[in-house]
Amino acid sequence: MVERFEAGTYDVIVVGAGHAGCEAALAAARMGCKTLILSINLDSIAMMPCNPSIGGTGKGHLVREIDALGGEMGINIDKTFIQSRMLNTAKGPAVHSLRAQADKRKYHVEMKKTLENETNVDLKQGEVVELIVEDKRVKGVIMRPGAIYRAKAVIMATGTYLGGKVFIGQINYQSGPNGLAPSLELTKQLKKLGLRMRRFKTGTPARVDKKTLDFNQMEEQPGDEEIVPFSFMNDSLSIDQESCWLTYTNGETHRIIYKNLHRSAMYSGKIEGTGPRYCPSIEDKIVRFADKNRHQLFIEPEGLDTNEMYVQGMSTSLPEDVQISFLRTIPGLQEVKIMRPAYAIEYDCIDPTQLKLTLECKDIEYLFSCGQFNGTSGYEEAAAQGLIAGINAALKIQGKEPFILDRSEAYIGVLIDDLVTKGTNEPYRMMTSRAEYRLILRQDNADLRLTEKGYKVGLVKEERYKKYLERRAQIEDELKRLRNTYVKPNDVNEFLEKNNSSGINNSISLYDLLKRPELNYDLIKEIDKDRPKLRKDVQRQCDIQIKYEGYIAKQLKQIDQFKKLEKKKLSPDIDYSKIEGLRLEAREKLDKIKPLSVGQASRISGVSPADVSVLLVYLEQQRRRRGEDDE
Repeated sequence: MVERFEAGTYDVIVVGAGHAGCEAALAAARMGCKTLILSINLDSIAMMPCNPSIGGTGKGHLVREIDALGGEMGINIDKTFIQSRMLNTAKGPAVHSLRAQADKRKYHVEMKKTLENETNVDLKQGEVVELIVEDKRVKGVIMRPGAIYRAKAVIMATGTYLGGKVFIGQINYQSGPNGLAPSLELTKQLKKLGLRMRRFKTGTPARVDKKTLDFNQMEEQPGDEEIVPFSFMNDSLSIDQESCWLTYTNGETHRIIYKNLHRSAMYSGKIEGTGPRYCPSIEDKIVRFADKNRHQLFIEPEGLDTNEMYVQGMSTSLPEDVQISFLRTIPGLQEVKIMRPAYAIEYDCIDPTQLKLTLECKDIEYLFSCGQFNGTSGYEEAAAQGLIAGINAALKIQGKEPFILDRSEAYIGVLIDDLVTKGTNEPYRMMTSRAEYRLILRQDNADLRLTEKGYKVGLVKEERYKKYLERRAQIEDELKRLRNTYVKPNDVNEFLEKNNSSGINNSISLYDLLKRPELNYDLIKEIDKDRPKLRKDVQRQCDIQIKYEGYIAKQLKQIDQFKKLEKKKLSPDIDYSKIEGLRLEAREKLDKIKPLSVGQASRISGVSPADVSVLLVYLEQQRRRRGEDDE
């Protein structure tokens, strides 16, 4: 029998030290909470078991928002990246997304060091086997050796370790990611506590030996000449960047994969869990997109001190001998040697509709959860949730109002609202298409949207806040100057003609000139004689705000309409079975989700516009009964 002993008391305990756990622990600690972060293996802190990168389409927005609120991910990747690229630059600024290739080992080392040096954080290695829950309130955790840690709040950030099972062909075994130990006992207790659990799956490609690759047969993918930092704390960055490489599958690759589908863990029925739709395995691609004669693959370095290369676009659960066969059909990989085989991994997570918008469990007070435990995929989605869980755990302990971002304020708001309100039947991935107001929620203005909010909750410190105020003032001053600076036809018509822009007959402000698509802030410096010296990011911000002024104004009006329904508050204690006119399905869904507003209710699957109208009538009746004035 294991002898249990009291090992310590904390304000916040974070279970798991992946990207969600790190942000949660740092946020709570920096807001004044004595915090314990627990990891099965301290060598797995901020580990990148899949893609060695941060950011990308949609995800880059999340990292910028995490940074603007005072989180760590942006700062850490700026310290440890080996290549940086801005994606989607051929499209509008709403979908521009920063992506950086990381030195994965260095990323882990720097984040671990940050946690170790944080005043209010203790790190412990060990497996949590039980939550202490009394009267529907979490009180602490119990470790495998018997240590009992008490806490005012607990944050679950278990990643893919909970019930982890690895699949390579017909072989499967209990394991966490990258060969680390799984957590095998906690799921049973979570079910006993009444939490609805799910089984999801993800996968990762093989790592191959750089020495065995022929890069002459691939297309080089260098980093951007001008590096844009992730963190608003950095004005500029400069390093010697590593290249990535582009190659393609072909008919022979597809033939080998198709011939061996019966040996795939997924296609042979061995895997129960649901995988991510937007990051399919190579088997899925071959079957679902049979009309395509090739698929692109990126060969990416995992760090400066290793020969391991990541084969992006080729996750699989096929046996290792098949992996070797199909990889060697690909240009540049004919002599490839695998250092780590690809695998799929199943794990336990919860149905996120059991959570409040604060990421606190509805039925167990002071229990928060974040990351892949909530059914998401990706480091960035995990870190964003970890930050919000950490902030709200600290605020609840301190008796303060919760911190909730809505869909019009941040991609983080979209992410959490989607999870809590709509739920997910597969690992959730952030994409720009999920955000209705993405022209407002650009990555370039994340600090203008969120840093003030981070400062008010106590996470953004004075240095960052001062930097934000300076940037905001520079943007405002420059926009004002451009509005008030006029140029005459004789001074600019030659310049306009040279740049394929129509001439003018009357004086015009530089502000109005910049609305022309063929002109930009950098270009007009030739006719802007009194221009102040400004940072590139300030210049870009002015350019974007001027060019998209009309579209932004239109979207702000849409947000006003959205806010009206969000302000129509619903009590979590409403008995929807007694509201006449609601359809049965709507009653069941509303009772399950317990939305906080009519706006949130309108986004629940199964709640129709007619049901929303019934709720509005119900609220009006309640208001009149209370004798309140209409707003």
